[in-house]
Amino acid sequence: MLVIGSGIAGLFTAIKASEQHRVLMITKKSLLESNTRYAQGGIAAVIAEDDSPAYHLQDTLVAGAGLCRSEAVEVLVNEGPEGVRELIRLGTLFDLENGELALTQEGAHSHRRILHANGDATGYEIVRALAVEVHEHPVIDVWDEHFVIDLITDQGECIGALVLKEDGSKVFVRAKATVLCSGGAGQLYRYTTNPDVATADGVAMAYRAGAVVRDMEFIQFHPTSLCYPGAPRFLISEAVRGEGAYLRNVKGERFMEKYHPLLELAPRDIVARAIVSEIELTNSTFVYLDITHESPEMVKHRFPTIYETCMRYGLDMTTDWIPVAPAAHYMMGGVKTDLSGESSIPRLFACGEVSSTGVHGANRLASNSLSEAIVFGRRIVERIESLPSLAPSLGRDVKSRNMDNRSAEQQQSKPISEKRLSLQKMMVRKVGLRRNGKNLQQALDALQQELPFLDQSLNYREELEYANLLTCAWLVTSGALHREESRGAHYREDYPARDDAMWQKHSLQQREQAIVEEWMS
Repeated sequence: MLVIGSGIAGLFTAIKASEQHRVLMITKKSLLESNTRYAQGGIAAVIAEDDSPAYHLQDTLVAGAGLCRSEAVEVLVNEGPEGVRELIRLGTLFDLENGELALTQEGAHSHRRILHANGDATGYEIVRALAVEVHEHPVIDVWDEHFVIDLITDQGECIGALVLKEDGSKVFVRAKATVLCSGGAGQLYRYTTNPDVATADGVAMAYRAGAVVRDMEFIQFHPTSLCYPGAPRFLISEAVRGEGAYLRNVKGERFMEKYHPLLELAPRDIVARAIVSEIELTNSTFVYLDITHESPEMVKHRFPTIYETCMRYGLDMTTDWIPVAPAAHYMMGGVKTDLSGESSIPRLFACGEVSSTGVHGANRLASNSLSEAIVFGRRIVERIESLPSLAPSLGRDVKSRNMDNRSAEQQQSKPISEKRLSLQKMMVRKVGLRRNGKNLQQALDALQQELPFLDQSLNYREELEYANLLTCAWLVTSGALHREESRGAHYREDYPARDDAMWQKHSLQQREQAIVEEWMS
């Protein structure tokens, strides 16, 4: 079995699969470098006695703005608690209070159901525990610093992948099942909370192979990333607002009461757009996050990573208001899967942020992503158990959309780094938090001019990453132009209302086909 990616989805799926299979895990950097590592808030699961799966279901459906698949959400909320218990068995050390699991609350959750570790380092603790297990496992091989170029199909089935090795050579890895756990697409945007590796590789590969991708227009922007000269766009967790922080504009005024009755705990898309509105109204580049009214001891204990990072740049959370602004954070859409995590291509699975299981709808509820990876990782392994062995190829023609096989003049007008930055800036301006038809069409026209890049012979990782970003930018932009309404994380200034009569449906995209609309069942 082949697992592509090493976040929580890849690590957990590999561990579960290793009970019955040999597993090869391929990661383009290292086991510890993924979006999971930077997840601060925690993992959502029904643990408290006053909570229930029904409450968690309702919260998720409300945040998802009418596009969640209710069956998938039911799977998440009912199987999530057992997934958490499994993480604990695998060595994850969640925070405790009085001997019980410590729970906090985040935006749009009705109950305290967020487990955390080391205060605000939950993702890192989960990856640490799972990586130890993977390293020590006798039937899991890990290839660090390897890049998967393309998926390989044979008679409509995925039979493995073409891999770029560290020395520049390529190898075909044949596998009974291939699981994409390659994360999201934050690097589409100039400002993102994601690491450099989040270049949409999995979605682009699956799309090239002919898989259906769904709801790519829904990109979640986290409302509060650190916005300070010399500092990275570091995530300031939702949980800071969950513990009582206020949002203030540069005049010092709290403003969320103008935008939503839940104030700072409103859904992310609403908070993010409210912040952009206040930034424009006050002619500034940020707003403030203020938790100075809470006790310094609580702040330092609950948010040690955020506290220390801010201190590194001369900002003390206990006494200073922290300048923040929205940044690209999470991709709600992705490779369409069924409830077993299988894509439209047999033997190709997707898990975690790269997938579209139907859990998140138009707007992910905070801390559901880690739960989703665990729950559907286990389901993928159960499905793979029932797969027959791969038939021998017998000289049949195997298909790859491998860009390296294409021939064209390799004349490049700009270095890849410049192309990537230009793409990121355009996506922020034209396909960001607030969209309109004119800007989206301009972005699509600009992308159309750049698409010939995909016909060149691409041999280096930075070229392949840029090609994947370009492919994903096309999917996001065309999906956003097609959806003529505002829903969840997708906001159109020219269609500001949610329109269930016309648009309570999914957008499906497949290679060489027009966008297909799929009504909610």
